[in-house]
Amino acid sequence: MTDSPMNVQLLLTGNEIMSGDTVDSNSAMIAQQLGALGIGVYRKVTVGDDAPLLQAELAAMVATADLVIVNGGLGPTIDDLTAAILAAVAGVPLKENPQAVAHLQQWCARRNLQLNAANLKQAMLPAGATLIDNPVGSAVGFEMTLGKCRVICTPGVPGELRPMLDAILADLAARLQRPMERHILRLQTFGLGESTAQQLITDNLPDWPPEVELGFRAGAPQMEIKLTIESAAASAAQQRCRDQLQQLFGDHIIGEGDTTLAQRVLQLLRERGARVATAESCTGGLIASMLTRVPGSSDGFHAGFVTYSNAIKQSVLGVHADTLAQHGAVSEEVVREMALGALECAGADYAIAVSGIAGPDGGSAEKPVGTVWLAWGDRHHLRSRGLCWPVERTLFQTMIAAAGLDMLRRILLGIEEEPRYFGQRRIRQS
Repeated sequence: MTDSPMNVQLLLTGNEIMSGDTVDSNSAMIAQQLGALGIGVYRKVTVGDDAPLLQAELAAMVATADLVIVNGGLGPTIDDLTAAILAAVAGVPLKENPQAVAHLQQWCARRNLQLNAANLKQAMLPAGATLIDNPVGSAVGFEMTLGKCRVICTPGVPGELRPMLDAILADLAARLQRPMERHILRLQTFGLGESTAQQLITDNLPDWPPEVELGFRAGAPQMEIKLTIESAAASAAQQRCRDQLQQLFGDHIIGEGDTTLAQRVLQLLRERGARVATAESCTGGLIASMLTRVPGSSDGFHAGFVTYSNAIKQSVLGVHADTLAQHGAVSEEVVREMALGALECAGADYAIAVSGIAGPDGGSAEKPVGTVWLAWGDRHHLRSRGLCWPVERTLFQTMIAAAGLDMLRRILLGIEEEPRYFGQRRIRQS
């Protein structure tokens, strides 16, 4: 376990992952955190709740790997098989673990629950296993060393896995003979695609240093650019690359690390002692939801209005009937009145308003599916823009909500230059 590179393998369990009912995000979380230590995942296998298959796969991994992380199958139900499978591969019996029982008792007591036989199943662990504390859930993690292979068993619930990984990886780092100096600088961007970003870098930064690994992770709504170095000696080169990307992409860079558009907007509002209200039609409250996911959002978010029908646009936000009749709900005139109404109703300092055609139906030749109007700003400086973003409904809502936040971010930062996507998504005005 002390030599690097290590052979690390992941075994993911659960019928729900195999069927697609649950999306496997845990293996990505594990791989990313291992990557921060300079450790790559050699092999990953997903197996359903099938005892013979799980036992055969775990035995094969133990024979070849330095570290196996098993994820899932620690719960109280009959299809949670991990403890029994590890016991079988190790050739030891399952025994009730007193520490695991105490953990369950404390977990139940905090929730005023009765400890029952189903819960106690989670205390039946392979004899000789070492416990790993689960500060969130009822199922403890556990580990054993079989030959040269360390096997670590973790819960499948992402919210439980995340805090456990911190302790697991801290212990793993301590066991490495050579501390890894790998450092990943992550830049969060909005309004740039992978191909656009790569082409701009290729055209403008031809002398990219080989000691700085460039990577991208596309997502909705943001794209992440990663600058990875393997030693502290490359820190200066990494910083130079970061500065060059700032020059190249400028105001499309939101921040570093895990910064989101909502976090950045709320930070800027908090610095100004200001609050925002949202008036949403086609996004159905998604902008408000993005903001209120951030802890402490009440400092900057004042109110959200979901005015889906024309009647509600009139009665709640004061949009004029004549404006709706003359221009339609998806128009510059309507979103501007929505924004002004939200400012008036909420007594907020800034507003974001959106109205569009999310599809798949409802479009026309003049206003095709994907057409949207946005308004943002304050009472004295209200801006508006029409865009066409013809993508699947959920993605449309995500990107338009993000665009609304991005435009408020820009106005708070005093950025006058239009983002790239305005030109790419511009609609024809009548």
